[in-house]
Amino acid sequence: MTARRDELAANLDAVRRRIAAACEEAGRAADDVSLVVVTKFFPASDVRLLADLGVTDVGENRHQEAEAKAAECADLGLRWHFIGGLQSNKAAAVASYADVVESLDRAKLVGPLSRGAHARSHEVDVLLQVSLDPPGAEHRSGASPDDLADLAGRVAEAGMLRLRGLMAVAPLGEDPDAAFSRLAAIRDEFVRAHPDATVLSAGMSGDLEAAITRGATHVRVGSAVLGERPSVQ
Repeated sequence: MTARRDELAANLDAVRRRIAAACEEAGRAADDVSLVVVTKFFPASDVRLLADLGVTDVGENRHQEAEAKAAECADLGLRWHFIGGLQSNKAAAVASYADVVESLDRAKLVGPLSRGAHARSHEVDVLLQVSLDPPGAEHRSGASPDDLADLAGRVAEAGMLRLRGLMAVAPLGEDPDAAFSRLAAIRDEFVRAHPDATVLSAGMSGDLEAAITRGATHVRVGSAVLGERPSVQ
């Protein structure tokens, strides 16, 4: 366990240095950007070590694993981010433990998320996941930029959901800076209509610098902190 803690500590330090350097390059304060460590496929024991090393925000993208891990680590006072694709029949259950849902990308999820938050009597922060792919592409999850206004309105009307901003993933095979440049423009327009929704979750292990340059407030980092994911999942 000591060896694993040392490994995580060294990796965390390297990632935090990358974030600080990217912020300096972009003329931003280092504390402008929050780190969400993605612990998918890694055990709760790693989450405990990360919490001991100062990590406050943890991301998961599979409901069953996230639910179990959040329960096992409930004493740590962490903020749990659900960042994976949401199924409407699981959304209420996700809201029962997630503090932040980063992957709201269609209207049918709003009702179940709201019901889950009401049942828990706990307001859930919500990010709208926007697609950066060209129209018609077989893309990762995400709403069309044209649908954001309607989604935001539905979240505002739902109750117990707090609209905090946007989340996006750079398309595979595209220069991340170009993708995040488009995202910055989408975000500027969105914030004009929703001045309190200033969170921008973008950037992962391989492209966090490009995301920070374009205004990301949160980066989601897995492998650069935890190492390669286990082959047996």
